[in-house]
Formats: sequence, C-alpha cells, structure tokens
Amino acid sequence: MNLANRSPTPAASTSLARLVLLADSSAAHRRLMRVQLERAGYRVIEAADGDTALRLCREAAPDVILSDWLLGGCSGIDLCREHRDIPRTGYGFFILLTTRSENADITAGLQAGADDFLLKPISGAQLVARLNAAERVLDMQDTLSAANVKLQAALERLHEAQGQIEHDLREARKLQNALIRERQRSFGPIRLSLLMRPAGLIGGDLVGFHQLDDRTVGIHAIDVSGHGVAAALMTARVATQIETLSLDRRMAPADLVAALNEAMLDGMQTDSYLTMIYAQLDIPTGQMRLVQAGHPYPLLQRADGTIERVGEGGLPVGVIAGARYDQLELTLRPGDRLLTVSDGITDTTSRRGALLGEEGLTAILRLNAPLSGFALMESMCWSVSEFASGERQDDASGVLIEYLTPAPVVPARPAAEPE
Repeated sequence: MNLANRSPTPAASTSLARLVLLADSSAAHRRLMRVQLERAGYRVIEAADGDTALRLCREAAPDVILSDWLLGGCSGIDLCREHRDIPRTGYGFFILLTTRSENADITAGLQAGADDFLLKPISGAQLVARLNAAERVLDMQDTLSAANVKLQAALERLHEAQGQIEHDLREARKLQNALIRERQRSFGPIRLSLLMRPAGLIGGDLVGFHQLDDRTVGIHAIDVSGHGVAAALMTARVATQIETLSLDRRMAPADLVAALNEAMLDGMQTDSYLTMIYAQLDIPTGQMRLVQAGHPYPLLQRADGTIERVGEGGLPVGVIAGARYDQLELTLRPGDRLLTVSDGITDTTSRRGALLGEEGLTAILRLNAPLSGFALMESMCWSVSEFASGERQDDASGVLIEYLTPAPVVPARPAAEPE
C-alpha cells in the first residue's frame, strides 16, 4: 500500500487522498482537470511533457496517472509502457486521455499496460466516475498487498518454527539411536546384528538386545503403530519396560509380553499398539524361547540353506486386555541364522503394486546366502529399495541372529628338511 501518497481529505480526516499525476501538454486542460480533481478530494501533481511525467512517476509513485495520448517528448502509450517497467510497491492505475476510439488504438493502449480510457472532451462527472472505478481497483490492490505482507510474516514465522522442529527432531533421532547401545555384538559363537532405518528423522521401530546373565541374552524387535514423535516416544518407553520386566528371571517371554500388554492398556493411556518379537537365547546351547506378537514371521535359515517360517502369529500388544501369547522353542546350530524384520520391509510394494512379502524376503535370504552380519542387512536393504524403486514407504528394522561356525583349522606345513 502506497501510504506515502495518501493524506487526509477535507471530507473525512480518517481517509487518505490518492495522488494523481496529470500529464497533458495543454496548460488550460490541466488547469480545468486539476480543479475537478481537487474538488473530488485528490491531490494533484502536473507534467507538461513525457520526460517530466516519467520522472514524477519514478519519484512520487502516483496512485493514478491521467495522461494525454500525445505528449511532448513521448506519447502517452510510451509513458505507460515505461511506467510499467518502474519498480514500485503499489499499483499505478493508468488512464489514457484521447480523442481516438478506433479498436486498433484501444488495443495498442491495453497492450502497453493502460487500465482505462477517457474520450475528450471530458466531463467532471465522467472523470469522477472513472476515478471511482480506479479507487476500487487500488483498494483491492492495497488489501491484497496488506494480506501479502501478513502472509509473508506468517511464512517467516512458520519457517522459523519448522527449523526449530527439524532441529528438535534431529536431537530426538540422536536420543533414539542412543537406545541402541550396540549395533552388533558377539556372545561366544552367537553374533547379533541390528538394523534400524526410520522413514523420517525418527520412527516407531526399535530393535535391541540386553544381556540377562552370563549365559542368556534378551532380544526384542518393536514396531509401534504410526510414525513420528509419538511413536518414537512409545518405543523408548516400551524398551525401558521390557528391560525392567526382564529383570525378573522367573518371568518367561510369554509372561513378559502379556505383562507389557496389560501395562499398555492400563498405564499408558494411549490409542497406540505395537507388534513385537521377544526372545531369550541361551548362548551355550543355542536354545531360544520366542514370542511373536503380531510381528512378521521370523525366517530361520539352516546351515544347509533351507528356510522355514518361525512363530505363531499372535495378537499385537496393547489391543485386547487379558491376551495370552504363545511361546515356542527352537535351537540354533552352527551355521544357522534367524532373521526378524518389521513390516516396513515385508509390506514394501513395487510401483505396479506387487507385495514383497515373505516370499520376497525368502528370495533375498537365498540370494545373499554367502553374506552375513551387516553385509547381509545392507544387501537386504538395497534389494528392498530396488523392489520399491527407491521409495521408502515405512520404518524398516531387523535383527539378525547368527550361530557362527568355527573357523577351520588349517594344518601347518611341515618345515622343509635341510639338504
């Protein structure tokens, strides 16, 4: 809004008068129109030639320009065209004064940027009517300009808030990553490798392990419903509760998951639920007690390459009060490995809508049979990404448990006898 050109009118001290540039080579015509404009409440500046008019357009930024078709130094069309090239904050409404009414002349004026035309001779009533129409356009422009200023200020505040949110999310990601104390660890012949790839900065998946005693390690894989901050906070709380509950060595995995289910329904007061795998592995014997609670089925690949599904399905945690969970037992032998992943991997779809599913994950395991540890996990992620054409659709996590085979003993070559 060009408030610098507005001054209180005599009729209403609360309103602001528009500034009008009157460009006409006829002094008598300028004098007559000036009287009419000032009576209508406008402030007026005059120019007798095109150069003066153009200079005033630059210096005073008038709200309305009334220009004769013919001016000394340039035409009214030239003045209009050059006026449109002048940078300014508000709009300048341009009216050409002319005796010409041919369509070609009107077209030329509109192409140059004119807003309106007044045919000479001009009556006072006609002049005021056209200026009233110009006022409506300028008022709308002022309103839009003010709204744009407010919108820009709001966008700047939004960008600042977004920057703060992104900073907080990056810090939250650091805290979430800190929940995974180690990404890989060996317990005698057993090696555990963890994968966690959130779809955003933070996510609702969490994997981990914790040593229960000298011979037992607890392993968990969690997938909380939803994404973002709420899901990440829930994973942190659930991980803490799992470690707390596992301190009771008399509590079997099925009882631990059932206790966690009741804690979510009674204590957390949330609509979220989660799927999970919880297992306790006896390191010396390779025996494992495992509970599957709505999580995708783990895949057990034996040393001979055969793959079998493990688990009983089960209900998600935090859905039904009093739910009971089945517990199964299996034994890992040298060369075996157990892979558990979240549905961010198994539910991956291609651009054609095909589902990776358990069959696709089985194919990935077979294809990567020579790989192990992080190399296997990274290769799996690459295969899933290729299947989805590079689009990450959900949080992805996994736990790989491997029973490593002892390295073969290579007999030493006998020392050569001296000749």
